[in-house]
Amino acid sequence: MSDGRTYPEGVTSWIDIEHQDVEAAQAYYGGLFGWTFTDAAPPGARGRYLIAQLDGRDAAGIAESAEPTNQESAPSVWNTYVAVADADAAAARITAAGGRVLVGPSDVGEAGRSAVCADPSGVPFRLWQARQRLGAQAVNVPGAWNFSDLHAAVPAVSARFYSKIFGWSIDDLGFAMMIRRPGYGDHLEATIDPDIRARQAGVAVPPGFADAIGWLTPVSAGEEPHWHVSFTVDDRDATATLAERLGGTVLARAETNWTHEALIRDPQGGIFTASQFAPQST
Repeated sequence: MSDGRTYPEGVTSWIDIEHQDVEAAQAYYGGLFGWTFTDAAPPGARGRYLIAQLDGRDAAGIAESAEPTNQESAPSVWNTYVAVADADAAAARITAAGGRVLVGPSDVGEAGRSAVCADPSGVPFRLWQARQRLGAQAVNVPGAWNFSDLHAAVPAVSARFYSKIFGWSIDDLGFAMMIRRPGYGDHLEATIDPDIRARQAGVAVPPGFADAIGWLTPVSAGEEPHWHVSFTVDDRDATATLAERLGGTVLARAETNWTHEALIRDPQGGIFTASQFAPQST
C-alpha cells in the first residue's frame, strides 16, 4: 500500500485559488472548513503560497495574486490541476489539439512542474507534474475537495479535446455526463483504497464510478464556461449559514439524487459548491 495518495496522468490532482488578500482568504476558508496553513512559496516567488491542510494533510492552495486586479471585473477563481507525467509533453499535446499554453511549463521549486493552459473554448486549467508535492491528500471527506466539474459551452467539443489530451472517457448517464479516467479505480484499489469497489457497491453508484474524476455539464444561462470546484461537507445548511456568517454569500441551493448542495461565493468573489452526500432512498 502507498504511504501517500498519488495521481496517474489525466486525473485531476490539485486545486488552488489566487486572492489579493491572502490573510482574509486564510481566515475565511480556515473558519469554514477547519483548515490550517503552512507557507510553501518557493525561493524567489513573487508572492505567498499557502498550503491548506485538513488534519495535517494537504487539501488545497491559496496563492497571493501576482498583479492587482479590480474585484468586480476579475474575481478570484478556483483553479483545477490535472496530473501529468511530463508537463512539457502534455503542453505540446494541448497546443497540437487546439488548446493554448498560457504560462510555463516551469518548475515550482522542488514541489513539481506546472503550466497554465486553456482549452479550445478558452477555459483555463492547469497541469501538475508532481515531485515532492504529490497532490491533494485530503479528499472526499468533510472540509476537503470532492470533485472538479467542467461547465462547458459545448460539452461535445470539450469532451473530444480532453479525451484526446488525457485519455478520458465521458459516460452519458442520462441525468449527467461522468468524466472517467479508465484505470483510476484500479490504481486507488492497489494503493490507498482497497475497499473502494465494495464500498461504492453499497450505495449503487453508476458503473465505472471508481474511475470518476468529475462531471461534464453545459453552462447555465448567464454562466461563463469554467472548471468548478466542490467541497464535501457534513451538513449543507449548516455550512451555508457559516459561510454567510464569515462574510460569504449563498447564491443557490439545490438537491440531486445524491447530494444536497449550496453554491457559495467567498468575500473576494471565488465561487464553489458545498456538497453534502445524501443519496435518496430507492
